[in-house]
Amino acid sequence: MTATANVSRTARKRIEVRGIVQGVGFRPFVYRLADALELDGFVRNDGDGVTIEVQGDPAIIAAMARRIAEDAPPRARVDSIALRDRALRDGTGFAILDSAPGRATTAIGPDSAICFECLRELCDPADRRYRYAFINCTHCGPRYTITRTLPYDRSMTTMAEFAQCAACLREYRSPLDRRFHAEPNACPECGPRVALLDAGGSVLTDDDPIAATIARIRHGEVVAIKGLGGFHLACNARNGAAVAALRARKAREEKPFAVMAANVASLARFADISRVEAELLTSPERPIVLMRKRPDVDTILPGVAPRLAWLGAMLPYTPLHYLLFHEAADRPAGVAWCDQAHDLILVMTSANPGGEPLATGNDEAVRRLAGIADAFLVHDRAIVTRCDDSVLRVASEEAGKTFQFLRRARGYTPRAIKLSRAGPSVIALGGHFKSAICVTRGDEAFVSQHIGELDNAPTCRVLVEAVDHLTEILQVEPVAIAHDLHPDFFSTRHAALLAPAMQIPTRGVQHHHAHIAAVIAENRVDGPVLGIALDGMGLGTDGTAWGGELLRVDGAHCERLGWFVPLRLPGGDVAAREPWRMASATLLLGGRTDEIAQRFSDEPAAPIVAAQLERGRNVPQTSSAGRYFDAAAGLLGVTRRMAFEGQAAMLLEGLAEAHGSVTPDTDGFRITASNELDLLPLLMRLADVSDAGFGAALFHATLVEALAQWIAAAAHASGISTVACGGGCFLNAIVSRGLRSALHARGITMREARALPPNDGGLALGQAWVVQRALAEE
Repeated sequence: MTATANVSRTARKRIEVRGIVQGVGFRPFVYRLADALELDGFVRNDGDGVTIEVQGDPAIIAAMARRIAEDAPPRARVDSIALRDRALRDGTGFAILDSAPGRATTAIGPDSAICFECLRELCDPADRRYRYAFINCTHCGPRYTITRTLPYDRSMTTMAEFAQCAACLREYRSPLDRRFHAEPNACPECGPRVALLDAGGSVLTDDDPIAATIARIRHGEVVAIKGLGGFHLACNARNGAAVAALRARKAREEKPFAVMAANVASLARFADISRVEAELLTSPERPIVLMRKRPDVDTILPGVAPRLAWLGAMLPYTPLHYLLFHEAADRPAGVAWCDQAHDLILVMTSANPGGEPLATGNDEAVRRLAGIADAFLVHDRAIVTRCDDSVLRVASEEAGKTFQFLRRARGYTPRAIKLSRAGPSVIALGGHFKSAICVTRGDEAFVSQHIGELDNAPTCRVLVEAVDHLTEILQVEPVAIAHDLHPDFFSTRHAALLAPAMQIPTRGVQHHHAHIAAVIAENRVDGPVLGIALDGMGLGTDGTAWGGELLRVDGAHCERLGWFVPLRLPGGDVAAREPWRMASATLLLGGRTDEIAQRFSDEPAAPIVAAQLERGRNVPQTSSAGRYFDAAAGLLGVTRRMAFEGQAAMLLEGLAEAHGSVTPDTDGFRITASNELDLLPLLMRLADVSDAGFGAALFHATLVEALAQWIAAAAHASGISTVACGGGCFLNAIVSRGLRSALHARGITMREARALPPNDGGLALGQAWVVQRALAEE
């Protein structure tokens, strides 16, 4: 159809599409749609998203706009579509134009697992990309981790140095090909290549590096494997000696390892996998999913997840991963093998020695992983952005198949979180543990990938890089920098350095206010809410350590309504790592100080701790809910010392899940006249319980009932019927599930973290939201 034919029934419209619409096959989708509908015009990427101009019958144009929203490519996300009138033009068809220059306000999509079509080609001996480790198309492959800036064009990615061969270029330029403008498009003739290096960084073999890698893993070696966002350290999960060697070399005593299996069928031997968990495992995001272990897993996979009730597992998501399992299966043709159970189970843990950031570069990996990896499976495609695997668990299969993040990174970052209203651009730098940053743009919040603990210089440098990269890729001009109140956090100090350089002010946000604000922000709640913040510790406005807080939050305003009865921390910070010390602190409160030395007679410091507690020296106080979990674990003899953060609470939760439900002890708590929640009676009962499983279940059940009554009383007094729950303790499935049910029965709506972790990984979103609201009030 042309503009001169049947002019009275012809219109021209500009269609502006916003969202994740670049690098996901959106333009060829529009091209095919316009061609099928016989419309003239064009489509192109620009700084805002995708702009389309179409000319033809107005009813057909309207139908096209509807289909753009309803039938968009699988990895696209359409946030808005706007239609504007344009003047008629002469036209002879529909074209795809080059990207328009200008300031970017669109977003780049997350990395995505290999799609079925690419997997089919990967395993087809007749295909030119047979066993090619970098096969991809517009529906799959790297995005965020290879992109330097927007718009998302090949020249803006690390694929710019790989000139496409004639065959790849034909695909790239053909609107009807699924590789049309697939920016990482390549083949064995023109693209990145794989190599296997020895421990010193020299090329090991001229034979197939994949085959050599599998041979080494089968012989018990640890191999560093380069993925999308960094390196993994891999070994045979069935080989106890190999797992123990990896633990020793990485200095990782008991913290669980994640495993990778070929498919769900291969994992079924090790975990009880629900339908929702299977859907998450096979989703394009390919996260690590925590699932309940089968009873004999610790025997079959020795040392992988010792003493814990859950196994973290994921499926292959890069072609390189699939090739490892394909090789182990003797290179079967076709894809039928992808649904069959296989014996190979790999430990796949982040290659970040000593809690430092992921290794990303080949030379960097050889240097930093010296003494840990026996060999390196590398490639020559550079990684722009370090991005660890995401970790999640199913939160409620009954209530909408929801899941909960423990760590948000690859596959989900930098997907925007929509806010209830637009506001000025703010940078928020988060806290100290599980750090991530946030940058807002209009009514969207972009939270970076998980960065980690800011207790070493390399991780601090990654935070600085993340600020630079995210502000560059979003092309924003922030008006303020948000940070935690703790003056010793690197994030706080960096905010003070950034502010004069950017000529903008800093704003401190109290830690638990930020936790609740993060939940409010992602749930788009306006108006006052009650907040329950349960975590390890955060600096309060009074200078003490908070962590079990009942709050009233209304935008930038936060009022502390109540708190857990404070516990003493014998020895200061060391008490947060040794549950027996927290148990001793509760024995003091219960008037049973004389039991400390006897109960913990094998602890040389027990008499000193008892004396410290009695004299009140070197025993700062905290209202931390996390320390109550530690105290319960210490009293029940679950663990004396923690090998990693949160271990005591995780072990306690596992014991409670295994034991099953119990009746809460309604005499185990009281709410004081000053609105403190006192759990001391419960803890003293635990001190006399011999069955740790029963004690763990009783602790959880009673804590849930205590919280429900505490919240209900505040709701009645304030007239507020919505409570937002945040903080790391809400990673506990029993607490979250139980409190959700108990509050629902009382007519109270519970809002939870879903788009981000409830722990400090979501802190930056809350900080940014609070500062946005404060600026709006000024």
